[in-house]
Amino acid sequence: MPKVFLKTYGCQMNERDSEQVAQMLVAKGYEMTSDATEADVVLLNTCSVRDMAEQKALGKMGFLGRLQKSRPHTVYGFLGCMAQSRGASLLAEVPHLDLVVGTQKFHRVADHVDAILRRKMAHDPAMDDLKMSIVDTEDEADSQETIRDHASVPASAFVSIMQGCNMRCTFCIVPDTRGAERSRRIGSIVGEVRELVARGCREVTLLGQIVNLYGRHEFPKVDGRSPFVQLIEAVHDVEGLERLRFTSPHPIGFREDLVNCFGRLPKLAEHVHLPLQSGSDRILKAMHRGYTAAKFRALVAKLRSNCPEIAITTDVIVGFPGETDQDYAATRALVDEIAFDNAFVFRYSPRKDTPAATMEAQLPEDVKEDRNQDLLSVVNRHAQQKLRDLVGRSVEILCTGPSRHNDARLTGRTRGNKIAVFGGSADLVGKLLDVDITDTAGFTLYAADPRPAERPAQIAAA
Repeated sequence: MPKVFLKTYGCQMNERDSEQVAQMLVAKGYEMTSDATEADVVLLNTCSVRDMAEQKALGKMGFLGRLQKSRPHTVYGFLGCMAQSRGASLLAEVPHLDLVVGTQKFHRVADHVDAILRRKMAHDPAMDDLKMSIVDTEDEADSQETIRDHASVPASAFVSIMQGCNMRCTFCIVPDTRGAERSRRIGSIVGEVRELVARGCREVTLLGQIVNLYGRHEFPKVDGRSPFVQLIEAVHDVEGLERLRFTSPHPIGFREDLVNCFGRLPKLAEHVHLPLQSGSDRILKAMHRGYTAAKFRALVAKLRSNCPEIAITTDVIVGFPGETDQDYAATRALVDEIAFDNAFVFRYSPRKDTPAATMEAQLPEDVKEDRNQDLLSVVNRHAQQKLRDLVGRSVEILCTGPSRHNDARLTGRTRGNKIAVFGGSADLVGKLLDVDITDTAGFTLYAADPRPAERPAQIAAA
């Protein structure tokens, strides 16, 4: 049975895509492995949002190629956003690479891997002619369908509801790697959720490049409710589903109907990831973000008014072209004021063919790094205080499996999407539990042994 090593870089959408590739390969008789040295197939699902992610993937592929010299039949492939962006040039850049598959062709990966491996195992002299680059963005009929292993499903699963992005933020390459917005129909999505729940899933996260703009060009509003709110309501009504999340939204997609969902739909978890990117109006305008710092602040206030326990996380870019000390100070002040539960802070990284890459006043790396570290200190101070505030409280946990760092312990997430580690037996996986938080370290909560969660009363977010 051939073995496959599959590593994923980047966002939750990439994780979902990797899951699809793995399931298709398993269905063809392949076995997944975490040991690259024994793999017959090495696939890296890549990200292009930042240059560092691309360099990591290229470095990993080069290392694995040298590691596998004793296994000349091994198939090597790049998948995903970097594959979409760079295309066939990767085949020339990485001599041992066999396959480059872009973001719209994941459903064809297993067939191509199988064909290449069979030719390699047979020592076919025409092997060089079989190197493939498949990166067009044509949306094929089955490119968004979900394939899952019918043996089991996780307690928490990702469900893709749309692909692509039309926003054209000046720093972002996603519209070029994922194509234009296109959405699945509500009935198809609800059917997938029902199947997941019937097989033991308790929480789903709806995925999209800008998830709260779902269906805006394809489906009508109904009674003033956007297509996305209609979808949330339909998924919320699936019997047996315990929790519902979505990511990643855009501030401009948060209308009153969506904000109000957090106060009236008990299954909708009290957490939202709300990308800020900058606290400077001048920089937000240069980024083409479509809102001001004041509008962002007002949105946060509305969310907290509707749901006082809501956890809010964010993304911030420091060192965008032309960002002055005053611009950065405005960002720092807004991040400090809002006191996010956590944040991903990124140094600006030029992406090819994006407007920001050719803007004047590109900042030196040392300035970006200084601002990155300074802002992280602000973020971490608030994040760790919010965790400390939970010590002594009882919170609801969805147990998702063994702890990543200690197989003897279990792990799960609160409704506010914080990680908790606790004791217990394997039969707790997939169950909702109430735990008493006893301590915190780093960005992890530690809890006493759990008890079954009290239902249906809604437990406050953590």
